[in-house]
Amino acid sequence: MSITLPRPLGVGLASLALATLPLSAPAQEPAETLPLDEIQTFAEVFERIKRAYVEEVDDATLLRNAMRGMLGELDPHSAYLDEEAFDSLQESTQGEFGGIGIEVGQENGQLTVIAPIDDTPAARAGLQPRDAILRIEETATEGLSLQEAVNLMRGEPGTDLELTLLRRGEETPRTVILTREIIRTESVRSDLLEPGYGYLRISQFQSRTGEQLEEALSELEAEGPLDGLVLDLRNNPGGVLQAAVAVADAFLEEGLIVYTEGRLPNSELRFNATPRQHAAEVPLVVLINGGSASAAEIVAGALQDQRRAVVMGTESFGKGSVQQIMPLGNGEGLKLTTALYYTPSGRSIQALGISPDVAVARGRLELAEGSRQLREADLEGHLGRRGEARERSEAMSERLQEDYQLAEALNLLKALKVIGQRPAAAG
Repeated sequence: MSITLPRPLGVGLASLALATLPLSAPAQEPAETLPLDEIQTFAEVFERIKRAYVEEVDDATLLRNAMRGMLGELDPHSAYLDEEAFDSLQESTQGEFGGIGIEVGQENGQLTVIAPIDDTPAARAGLQPRDAILRIEETATEGLSLQEAVNLMRGEPGTDLELTLLRRGEETPRTVILTREIIRTESVRSDLLEPGYGYLRISQFQSRTGEQLEEALSELEAEGPLDGLVLDLRNNPGGVLQAAVAVADAFLEEGLIVYTEGRLPNSELRFNATPRQHAAEVPLVVLINGGSASAAEIVAGALQDQRRAVVMGTESFGKGSVQQIMPLGNGEGLKLTTALYYTPSGRSIQALGISPDVAVARGRLELAEGSRQLREADLEGHLGRRGEARERSEAMSERLQEDYQLAEALNLLKALKVIGQRPAAAG
């Protein structure tokens, strides 16, 4: 079984957990009677468009538009894929694509940001999850399909793109100008927050994310024993289902990770952990927010249900459906919602999301004026750490000050270490 990732905006489709599954022929069942009246009505509409529409439209265009409408009315994630869109699904799993680096979906018929991808024009411009995209250049997005929006976003690297956005809680739209570029992403980044406390950032789930996570864990462990890990899934729009399973498996020794249920027999799958982890005993905090969707919710839900991690942050996006990619004989394809996925305890995430164990809103740490006490490091000529270690420590302190959720995750890990090392009371 192969799994495929949706294409980020500017090049492809919205953020989904996608599965390309084999289509086995179902058991023979009595053929359902076709709705002849509706088919006759369809033929009549088709003929009237051909005869009376202000411009001549060829049969192939009308039929493709009919198929797009048929799939687009099912749910926000099902779609008819022309050859270009079908090919784009394949290349995006390799982590290289052209565009502005943003995942989108539709919320109540409105084109909406799911998440910007790390270190892309969208992320650098400050786009946030659930920003409504009102206009793309001069074109209003109301009534546009995802594919039409993508086509407008696409363009040559180096060219500018103007978006009009409306942020939740604000009354006045804002305009941002982004410069298109070829986006090459590494889905996993790692660092040490402090000695013994590792940080793992997964920006999206690609075909090699599981391998990259194993490599990052090995590098962190090479720096010394780990007392805690932060797994950052904020603004992670999802992606490859098998990659999500591999990431959860890296922290679990046994048990169910995720299962899916649908109408087709081959859409009912179960994924279980295997005992081959790097850091099965290291305390773990998982950070999520409203931009954590799909495959990111699979990981957070599995680790939460298995009581392997403390989930911290804000409620996730709530995208819990699986899309099956069905190739057609003409090089095009269908993307069809065929199943829902469930966490180990049987929770459906669809339209609900993952609720954090510890709710921490986004923010930054600020000291009140005059509240900071004089420290040794403030004295002129003080002895201090030299070179790169000191610069790295200062840079990390500034980062933690800017990222309140991350600072709270580190504080929680330190508290867990203190509790774990506390000696038993004498009897």
